[in-house]
Amino acid sequence: MHVHLILNYVLTRKCYAPAISESTDQVPAHAICRMANRPTPPPPGTLILRHEQDAPRERSACGHRYRLISKGDQNVAAWAHTVDIDGARPHYHKRTTELYYVLEGEGSVILDGEKHPVHPGTMIHIPPGVLHGAVGKMRVLVVGIPDIDDSDVFYPDS
Repeated sequence: MHVHLILNYVLTRKCYAPAISESTDQVPAHAICRMANRPTPPPPGTLILRHEQDAPRERSACGHRYRLISKGDQNVAAWAHTVDIDGARPHYHKRTTELYYVLEGEGSVILDGEKHPVHPGTMIHIPPGVLHGAVGKMRVLVVGIPDIDDSDVFYPDS
């Protein structure tokens, strides 16, 4: 059902929606939504502007990563790292969904054993449970939801 999405829309848009029909899953035509004239400023501490040279650099399963937004940052919905990949050991996550966007270089990503060529401008969606790795040298922006957790990295050969 779409009730969750509708409820989320109602809550985030300050709307009033009369009873939603479970049989049709439709929002009544007379639902009322009032948008603010000006955006509500975010609460203090939720805005982050970080340059890569100021981000912590560390080893990861895929190479070296710069933690642009990551563990330790408060009130963030996802994490974002730039990763310098020079071959990535195959691994998977049980909870995390990852989005890879290739910035530089080329090579291949291996998704559940199938090799796919990638180059700048390639986007890859990797849901939980998909065994993934890479070959070649490339720089990738990786966004993960939820926040990074080193206990959610699993290697099939371990």
